[in-house]
Order: sequence, then structure tokens, then C-alpha cells
Amino acid sequence: MMSTTEYQVTGMSCGHCEMSVREEVGQVAGVEDIQVSAKTGRLVVTSVAPLDDAAVLAAVDEAGYSAVRV
Repeated sequence: MMSTTEYQVTGMSCGHCEMSVREEVGQVAGVEDIQVSAKTGRLVVTSVAPLDDAAVLAAVDEAGYSAVRV
């Protein structure tokens, strides 16, 4: 069963920002799909098991943005 977790990301303003976030979050174990929108700041991560929030938030931080789970 897939699990979907949503986050609100602050600081993204363009497609390049989306790519950076997608790249970093894609390295988190278990991530299957990533939807990210600079316009809304929404990051929706689909995974095979419940995600380690800390790992996702750290990945977003690594990309240069900050996020909170919603």
C-alpha cells in the first residue's frame, strides 16, 4: 500500500527550485513519486512505507529550502 505525505516548502520560486527539491528528496529511502510545485509550495511524496519525516525535511534543507509537514 502506498503512503502519501504532504509538506509545505518555503522559498521555491521556479522550475529549477522544483528540480533541486525533487533531486534531493528522491534520494530518501522508499520514495516512489514526488510532486512539487514552486507556485503553491506544495511537496507531495508518495512512498511504499510511511516516510521518515526528518529525512525528507533534511533533504529539502539540503536543497536550500525549508519545509514543514502539513
